[in-house]
Amino acid sequence: MMTDIEIARSVKPQKIAQIAAELGLDPEDLEPYGHYKAKIDPDKVPQSGNGKLILVTAINPTPAGEGKTTVSIGLADGLRRLGKKAVLALREPSLGPVFGVKGGAAGGGYAQVIPMEDINLHFTGDLHAITAANNLLAAMVDNHIQQGNALGIDPRRVQWRRCMDMNDRQLRDILSGLGGKGNGMPRSDGFDITAASEVMAVFCLASDRKDLKERLQRIVVAYTFAGEPVTAADLHAQGAMAALLDTALKPNLVQTLEGTPALMHGGPFANIAHGCNSVIATRTALKLGDYCVTEAGFGADLGAEKFLDIKCRMAGLAPSAVVVVATIRALKCHGGVPKTELGKENPDALKLGIGNLLKHVENMRSVYSLPVVVALNRFATDTQEELALVEKALRAIDVNVSLCDVWAKGGEGGMDLAREVLRLTEQPSQLTFAYPLEETLENKIALIARRVYGAKDVAFAAGVKTQLRKLDKLGPMPVCMAKTQYSLSDDPKRVGRPKDFTVTVRQVRLSAGAGFVVAFTGEIIAMPGLPKVPAAEAIDVTDAGEIVGLF
Repeated sequence: MMTDIEIARSVKPQKIAQIAAELGLDPEDLEPYGHYKAKIDPDKVPQSGNGKLILVTAINPTPAGEGKTTVSIGLADGLRRLGKKAVLALREPSLGPVFGVKGGAAGGGYAQVIPMEDINLHFTGDLHAITAANNLLAAMVDNHIQQGNALGIDPRRVQWRRCMDMNDRQLRDILSGLGGKGNGMPRSDGFDITAASEVMAVFCLASDRKDLKERLQRIVVAYTFAGEPVTAADLHAQGAMAALLDTALKPNLVQTLEGTPALMHGGPFANIAHGCNSVIATRTALKLGDYCVTEAGFGADLGAEKFLDIKCRMAGLAPSAVVVVATIRALKCHGGVPKTELGKENPDALKLGIGNLLKHVENMRSVYSLPVVVALNRFATDTQEELALVEKALRAIDVNVSLCDVWAKGGEGGMDLAREVLRLTEQPSQLTFAYPLEETLENKIALIARRVYGAKDVAFAAGVKTQLRKLDKLGPMPVCMAKTQYSLSDDPKRVGRPKDFTVTVRQVRLSAGAGFVVAFTGEIIAMPGLPKVPAAEAIDVTDAGEIVGLF
């Protein structure tokens, strides 16, 4: 059996200019990065397009894997096989997961975006530009303090953290400015991973250059000795930051193995940040195609919730259909079966695990009022009894199941799903949200926890409620929940559909530029660490320049 990278190399891609031409773009509308990837200038995209938006989400992830990105790609390929003009809008991978444990974000098997190696390793440099803009602002904060501190910044209340696109637990909390007066003011400092940075969120939520600069200048970096906020605008940093981000702000065009156009742009994590590709890329895809297939990170309790409550609310978007991805193996995981036993038939465990799927489906239909189909990724070990159990449970709530085989068959294996999605997009729907924007932040958090997660109660660490009341005075803002991806609760060990649990909010952080407040629950942190055996140990490059060990 070939690996993902071997499959990707077995297909000869089309030149990127040809992919662009199919979208109605001219060569001068592109900024090529070699033969097979390019940036698109959104200003040169026809403004008349008005495609339908299809959101792909999933159950809570498990070690068994679900294949959400793979299904997104296979669905777009399936739509194209049915004669529909479909465009993908996906996130870019972060190097942290690539060299850590999760892997890349280019799909798998015969449902991949290519060039796979480039996409997973640096791509067009967008994440590095975001890192540079973030760290420029950090340098300007400390330089201002060093050069006389005219704004009266309290070094003990600097909020802005540095970032890097790599998992490095050693940098979570550090002391910087050591070594004498010439090296700056010693203070407590730290790093977040780039995908969890506020600049990433700003980048992905900005609608154009003007909006980008307005968001950047609102970023709160510190507080003065008098307790007043200090912004990037106070440091005159927004122009230089926007200059660093200008080329990156243009969406990246690549293709699937079957030649379906794919825009990959922005990559915030969904368990810490808001988990969606850029607003600019999504809007561009909707203008270029009749159908835009996009995905939101991790399970529907995280990525889809933020896609709908934050991104769609801010950008005026609304999906015409939602796909919830699951596998029999993953559902048995949620039923308590260890990974080594997932190949064995286990109806009892499957019944328990189906509860997780039903909760996500119910959320999309009852909380957000959207039409839903379940995409069940097939494995050779799935039995007819197990498949029938899932279909029966969903039939009871009037939701159809589509069996997918996109990993092995590409678009052909996604055509049944594509037909059901097309049917759903013709149904009338009106997006509703999990909470009114006018509610207090405390109530918004409680509504997400109770309505989306199924929590019984919400607890707040000391001082958090007071902080939320102060933030409420800044005006109505959405909430970005930072929560484990592995459970509907804030405890990663509580799989399936847990009951009677309490979500504990231990910290909140204002992201004024992004326009939301981040609420940290459980043990979620903004700088992951590497596992005991990182994926980096298996990655290498041969003397001939061929990447090996990458999936």
